[in-house]
Amino acid sequence: MAQQTEKKITLKPLGNRVLAQRLEQEETLKGGIILPDTAKKKQETAKVVAVGEGKRLDDGKILPVSVKAGDTILMDKYSAQEVTIQDVEYVILKADDIIAIIEE
Repeated sequence: MAQQTEKKITLKPLGNRVLAQRLEQEETLKGGIILPDTAKKKQETAKVVAVGEGKRLDDGKILPVSVKAGDTILMDKYSAQEVTIQDVEYVILKADDIIAIIEE
């Protein structure tokens, strides 16, 4: 029997888009109550995985994206496109929809 190897897929955002992974939300409330997935609100914080080259301006120059891989960001609540690749959930959003970089 032939053994299948799973192909590794990489996503590279285009233009001024950013690929990020939402940070996990606390699942247990005070008092030990565990929330089901349907009751959890989507987190607006995410870790940047990859960034596009930037926005092309009218004069042909490229304005680079102001975040880099590894940054923790705060994003607009409904701005991201959700995508699942090899059972890992990501979000793709425009750099303009990033509200802030969270520094610790």
